[in-house]
Amino acid sequence: MTEQPEAGPKRHTTAKPIRVPEPLWKAYGRVCERLETDRTKDLLDHMRDRIREHGTDEDAADLERAEQEIAERRARKGGRPPGRANDPKK
Repeated sequence: MTEQPEAGPKRHTTAKPIRVPEPLWKAYGRVCERLETDRTKDLLDHMRDRIREHGTDEDAADLERAEQEIAERRARKGGRPPGRANDPKK
């Protein structure tokens, strides 16, 4: 799969399909729920950790740009989207 050139600033993050056996995905979802997080947050945290541990200066710069993009998007939309990991009742 080839990546398309960007036409301008994106207004949203793009979905990245991955192939995962269904039982693994379900089990991972249950574990994330018990940890009071969700798959997306957990995967993003793992990706950040890997970049910080093993990344080059270029990777660190891309991570910084990504973090800025996320912060700007959340500021426009009024904060982090609702979800289990953000539920104040938990």
